[in-house]
Amino acid sequence: MSIILGCIFGFILWFAMRYLVAGIYTVAQNERAVKTSFGRAERVGNLTTLDDPISDSLNPDQKNRYVYPQVRVIPPGGPYFKWPWERVRKMSIATETVNMAWDPEDGSANYNGTMLDAVTKDQLNTGLTGQIRYRVSERNLYAFMFGIKNPYAHVMGYFVSVLRERIANFEAPAALNEDGTPNSAAVIGISINDLRKNLRDLNEHMDMECQSSAARYGIVLDATLITSIDPPPEVESALAAINTAYNQVSSDISLAQASADQKIVQSRRAVEIETLKAQAEVEPLVRLAEQLADLKRHGPEALRAYIRNVRLSLFDKAHQVFVESKK
Repeated sequence: MSIILGCIFGFILWFAMRYLVAGIYTVAQNERAVKTSFGRAERVGNLTTLDDPISDSLNPDQKNRYVYPQVRVIPPGGPYFKWPWERVRKMSIATETVNMAWDPEDGSANYNGTMLDAVTKDQLNTGLTGQIRYRVSERNLYAFMFGIKNPYAHVMGYFVSVLRERIANFEAPAALNEDGTPNSAAVIGISINDLRKNLRDLNEHMDMECQSSAARYGIVLDATLITSIDPPPEVESALAAINTAYNQVSSDISLAQASADQKIVQSRRAVEIETLKAQAEVEPLVRLAEQLADLKRHGPEALRAYIRNVRLSLFDKAHQVFVESKK
């Protein structure tokens, strides 16, 4: 009898340790957890990702394809408890950085994950290097954990396809003069040079285009940083020569424009000076005319007195005076 009681007590103790005590768990600060019951994740009612703002960046066709249920996310903390038929899947949501040439399925691809190839608009095969900062989306854990077999491969493939499409169709914005007219000196027509000069615009475009990655694959691309764009070695010297010639032409054009602007400013200044001289000569006559008109308004005697005083002042300054006499 004691053996049977011992076996029962041992089984109860084993069951408590195996399924009850072991059912207590915690979630770290940089983690989120999802609980499954018989393999099914706990849902938030009938809500889907279409009810979340992360799907706003999807077009109607994509909204029909990327529809995932919203699951109940367990926040950091604890202790929490799970029953024996339940499982807890934890996922880190910390931000990580990888080379944008990284291939999750083939480590030797893209020059061992160091450089990405892309074809420019003028059919030059160029190499790109840079980094991607990403994190797992807490608002779409179902897609990352259950909806996609390898979400990293999907999001990297999506990023590379968008980047290559942008490189193949990139056109630099037209440079404008101060008056808004196109600056012909800034047009060079070489896509690699345009890309190098507009890396910031290229990075901003990639960030905007990849906003839908959270709704698609459950991964948020926080930032894209393309650091360099290198042409093939066989065209590097030719491109350097073209850039040197272009810089020389631009310098000559700038000097010519500066000289022309200086002459225009000098001409304007000369016109202003001559105008002021003419005004200085005309102004006393205008004042004299105003003074005479004012005297005339006070009567003919005032005007005669003014003329007499003027004559007297002239006689005082003259050395000789010739007076006409009537015979």
